[in-house]
Amino acid sequence: MYWSRSQPKGTLRAATTPHAVPVSEAKATSSHRPRSVDRKLEHLTNILELTADPRKQIRPLLKKHHDRIQALLDKNPTVSREALESRIHAISGETHYAIEALLTKYQKQLAESMQKRMRHREE
Repeated sequence: MYWSRSQPKGTLRAATTPHAVPVSEAKATSSHRPRSVDRKLEHLTNILELTADPRKQIRPLLKKHHDRIQALLDKNPTVSREALESRIHAISGETHYAIEALLTKYQKQLAESMQKRMRHREE
């Protein structure tokens, strides 16, 4: 399943469903599935030109990241994702630094370019 942005701003539509859902709901359900680890690893592999060895080292970091955030969400089922945002951000930051430590200088430059593009889209 993928999320389509062909809906009004602030909503996404699952490709297999005919109705729009709030972006926050789509992110909450789509970003923390077990296959998201493999998708994220594939994305990083493409963007950062990862070889087999770094992929083997990064996958457990992404899995740990996924598991920690999922545990946080599971332990706080009545708390909004926005209320947990600072804790989620902290977990993501730890993962980011752990992955960055494994990258070559060139890959770090690629990662920085990717982050700039992502920040630019959020503005």
